[in-house]
Amino acid sequence: MVFQYSLIASCTKTRARAGVFSTPHGEVETPRFMPVGTVGTVKGITPAQLQSAHAQMILGNTYHLHIQPGEEIIEKAGGLHNFMGWQQPILTDSGGFQVFSLADLRQITDDGVKFRSPKDGRIINMTPENSIRIQNSLGADVIMAFDECPPATATKEEVVKAVKRTTAWLERCISAHKKPEQQALFGIVQGGIYPELRTQSAKELIEFNLPGYAIGGVSVGEKPELIHQIVQWTTPLLPSNKPRYLMGVGSYKEMVVAIASGIDLFDCVIPTRLGRHGAALVQGERINLKNAQYKEDFTPLDPECDCYTCKNFTRAYLNHLIRAKEMLGYILLSLHNIYELINFTRKIRQAIINDSFVEEFGHYLN
Repeated sequence: MVFQYSLIASCTKTRARAGVFSTPHGEVETPRFMPVGTVGTVKGITPAQLQSAHAQMILGNTYHLHIQPGEEIIEKAGGLHNFMGWQQPILTDSGGFQVFSLADLRQITDDGVKFRSPKDGRIINMTPENSIRIQNSLGADVIMAFDECPPATATKEEVVKAVKRTTAWLERCISAHKKPEQQALFGIVQGGIYPELRTQSAKELIEFNLPGYAIGGVSVGEKPELIHQIVQWTTPLLPSNKPRYLMGVGSYKEMVVAIASGIDLFDCVIPTRLGRHGAALVQGERINLKNAQYKEDFTPLDPECDCYTCKNFTRAYLNHLIRAKEMLGYILLSLHNIYELINFTRKIRQAIINDSFVEEFGHYLN
């Protein structure tokens, strides 16, 4: 089998696990944080820098790549790996979240979603079939089913409809998928904040025996406590011999709670978004490098961090770059932030292997 999840170690006190997910472009050691490369680039970071930060799998976005440059151009380039110069695993999301959260004048039906392109104003009809066709052209190792992601403000009736639609659309995604040997199709569990709907969604999706499963709809405005409950409830429902992916989560506490529940993969735009705004994650805490207190701080961003930024530059220099609006400042902060989150999950993985997960990271579970 090209796609395989192998269990390496389990925590004896929680559901946390360490494993290896094999793909055509290499292995992903789990649990692992995955940087987001929305339009075929992790903003401001080169593939070589990503490798130096121990990135193993990165994301691309179906919606954005379809709008620009278009999947036809990427396919002519030999796929997204060749196009962006990254020969390790890639995951593309279905575009569903962007369609529901960003697009204006959208019209949702059982067939799919029609919306106006923000680039040229044309009407795009994003159906499960179109999402899979685009992702087949992009050529990522893991592709996501087109689902309906209801907002946190959705009524229970709306969430019931979204669960029903997500399952029906998954069936159509599977039928449309032309490259199951090269690309693993993951299903996405929906169900909002309702345990019975999460259970229903998980049970329906498991029937399709997919290579992996994701939990969606947990970063759409809910309170952290609710997110924790949803993840803790849903994760054990998913097959233990498949990778489990929590979409859109990237803070220390959220990741530890999810890993303790049995989650393997995470993604979030936080590291580069903070970097672009002059902020850094240091031991999970956010600091603003624009602040005057760092003007004469000649210590590294994080003395314990081994990233390129922390080994070579001071907070004073980063403060200067950000205040001068120099591109390098945003790049160095983004690079550190990516390293920080990936390294956090690497440390957790080692703790699981050593069976010291609760001793080292249990304080995040309180």
